[in-house]
Amino acid sequence: MSKNLKGSLLVIIAGCAWGISGVSGQYLMSHGVHINLLTSLRLLISGLILLTILVIQQPNQLQKALTNRSLLLGTFLFSLFGLVLNQFAYLQAIQHTNAGTATVLQYVTPILILVLVCLKNRTAPTMVELLSIILAVLGTFIIATHGQLGNLAITPVGLFWGLFSAVTYVAYIIIPVKLIHEWGSILVIGLGMLMGGIVFPIFTQAWRYDIALGIGNNLLAYVGMIGVGTVFAYTAFLKGTSIVGPVKGSLLAAVEPIASVLLTVLLMKEVFYVIDILGMIFIFAAVLLISLKDLLAVNKNSQL
Repeated sequence: MSKNLKGSLLVIIAGCAWGISGVSGQYLMSHGVHINLLTSLRLLISGLILLTILVIQQPNQLQKALTNRSLLLGTFLFSLFGLVLNQFAYLQAIQHTNAGTATVLQYVTPILILVLVCLKNRTAPTMVELLSIILAVLGTFIIATHGQLGNLAITPVGLFWGLFSAVTYVAYIIIPVKLIHEWGSILVIGLGMLMGGIVFPIFTQAWRYDIALGIGNNLLAYVGMIGVGTVFAYTAFLKGTSIVGPVKGSLLAAVEPIASVLLTVLLMKEVFYVIDILGMIFIFAAVLLISLKDLLAVNKNSQL
């Protein structure tokens, strides 16, 4: 197996693992686990595991980080406005729709970032970028209304949380850029998750809720959400993108909404109509256009 193929497979597997995470969260919430407890456990346990991996790989890195006030403050802000809000909003979207729909709605994030960049630089989008924006808006409209004005096909609450999860995902991507560049992603993400896993349950009193381990396949779903869908998915994605590059990695990771929809149908027995699939295809096509444009630009620059 070539190194490039290995990297591509790791990213694709990570995308599928993220799909498992969403379906596992939907299963747990439908079997008695409260969203506040679920968000707390995911952040706390994932943070502890990632920081343990960091200590094993780079024993002195965490000690240095804990004495750096700038890093701690920046990571805390990232934890609250990126990690915590995004995790909570995404699980809310799943609870009020389903894992497949919530994941697809969250995938309008690249389009939101594109719009922000155009506004910041005061530049008009290119024809490809404009087409991507139109496809994303059209796809979201179709999913929300089934193409009928004045008629919502999903609940207003579900639509709100789905789009809000996309907004918070923008914060998740943008806020820690400088910190990750200086300190590495495992440290920043792991420390941010741990901070969120400590602060969020204090505010929500998450310990009041039943962990419901003995109900159905809840234990397996916990492993799917935290072990497979967070820790494994994240480390596999990092390893894969270190081989193929971040642009190609982001393109390949777009398999996540496809995996999420398929798993939602197969495991949760959700029903998607043809019009739903059409809307999802539009959003997926919008993300692919942006990713392919970036990939072509990187390849062109590398050849110069």
